[in-house]
Amino acid sequence: MGNSIFAMPLVYEKNIDTHTRFAIWRIEENADELLAKLQLKQDELAFLKKLNKGKRTLNWLGTRALLRTMLNTTGYIECPSDANGKPFLSNFSEKISLSHSFDYAAVMMSDKYDVGIDMELVKPKIDIIARKFLSSIELDHIAEGENRIDMLTACWCAKEAVYKLQGNKGVSFKDNMLVEPFQFNPQGGHLFTRLSGSKMDGRYKVYYERFGDYMIGYVDERTF
Repeated sequence: MGNSIFAMPLVYEKNIDTHTRFAIWRIEENADELLAKLQLKQDELAFLKKLNKGKRTLNWLGTRALLRTMLNTTGYIECPSDANGKPFLSNFSEKISLSHSFDYAAVMMSDKYDVGIDMELVKPKIDIIARKFLSSIELDHIAEGENRIDMLTACWCAKEAVYKLQGNKGVSFKDNMLVEPFQFNPQGGHLFTRLSGSKMDGRYKVYYERFGDYMIGYVDERTF
């Protein structure tokens, strides 16, 4: 990506293997500057108007601009969403997952696997809502202490990444996903998340890592 046709503020990029990679971009441009980097059709411009500008607009434009950088193309990138709201590329073969959090956009891309990525700001208030996305069994394995907030955020990112990977609505973080007990590593590591239900089943190895004040979780379709 170093020879991209655009000078984009990539702040982090990682090659996971020969097929899969992700990148993070700090959104420093305004909406007009981002629009100048893109080719959008009328329906996409109409969608943007519904977002009423602000952070949601910048996040949407930011992920699309990052897509262009990663694909390294001057051509039109068609990135619609399917019936479940999962984004995909219509005119490129790569499989993608998108995320954004405040001033950052993230894109995971693979020429072989379905993927899922999530990026979240690490905040203490996640402890207040933990019981909404984790079962009592999962919470029993997350001890009080200095790493508790990071562990909870890693669990959220893992479930969100798997949710994006499987791509079906109606999947409950609490009822259909189970994070197995794991030893948290502040420098990054992995955990296993089980997905069960009528939509899709599997045990996924989800990687997590801290990026400044944020946590990143990412996964591909391979099961374990």
